[in-house]
Amino acid sequence: MNNEFAFTLKRICFDEHYQPSDKTRTTTNFANLARGKSRQENLRNTLRMIDNRFNALAHWDNPKGDRYRVELDIISVEMDIGLSGAAPALPLIEILKTTVVDRETNERIDGMVGNNFSSYVRDYDFSVLLQGHNKDRHTFSTPEDFGDLHGKLFKCFVNSPAYKAHFRKPPVICLSVSSSKVYHRTENQHPVLGVEYLQAEYSLTDEYFKKMGLKVRYFMPPNSAAPLAFYFAGDLLGDYTNLELISTISTMDTFQKIYRPEIYNANSAAGKTYQPSLQHQDYSLTRIVYDREERSRLAVEQGKFAHEHFIKPYQAILEQWSARCAL
Repeated sequence: MNNEFAFTLKRICFDEHYQPSDKTRTTTNFANLARGKSRQENLRNTLRMIDNRFNALAHWDNPKGDRYRVELDIISVEMDIGLSGAAPALPLIEILKTTVVDRETNERIDGMVGNNFSSYVRDYDFSVLLQGHNKDRHTFSTPEDFGDLHGKLFKCFVNSPAYKAHFRKPPVICLSVSSSKVYHRTENQHPVLGVEYLQAEYSLTDEYFKKMGLKVRYFMPPNSAAPLAFYFAGDLLGDYTNLELISTISTMDTFQKIYRPEIYNANSAAGKTYQPSLQHQDYSLTRIVYDREERSRLAVEQGKFAHEHFIKPYQAILEQWSARCAL
């Protein structure tokens, strides 16, 4: 067995013609948008929203608000566990890579890698393992070593030759803030990321991403309704350019308006003290069709798939490898 797992990266363009491949996780948010009779209109409207949001934030030297276009690539990561061809490459995670196209100079500018984050093992941890662990308990708790394997796999991927061959900088993942926590606005304000929020304790997702080697900060960008959670490894404000940060904000703010309109398309912005709620009623819907109930159901199904095809058959190999790795 190899000392390290090997990773293979595949990319497919996320545009109005995008069709999910057979190997794409069906719970992936962009795959959900690309199904059904509204698929092409969904995709076209989503991409238009991203471009409009980008140009609104990158407003300097952009008098007509149409200077930039954002291109998105879905990066699918497969892992070879080193059994000399005896086992197929296993689908592990999917992330998004943004590229900024400057229409004025015809320059193509590297955007952020990361953005959206989908993982079979995370589906297993949250939708199967965690639910099973708490099924007959009166108080919520997490299993011992919850998230350890996933965290090690993610760090192994980010430190791998395959990742470094494709990307110059560490990933930044941008997600919704937790509806179980209260966030407090600070006086710290960034010209692109916006106003920073803090909270007294981390959410379960924050702790899970910590095991992936990622810290978290919460910012509400200009003209957003709620703060976003940014997960990163280095210096969020110092390591990335304004255009890189805007590529993430425009992409993920758009997706969150579609996925969680109660929070991110609310008709009033978060105040000084803010607790997100999916029961909030004062919000607007986008024109994009998204099946949130189907996504929740499929998360359980694909968590079970990960257990049957990855966790269970390779448990001994994974445990041996995990024991050699420090978090």
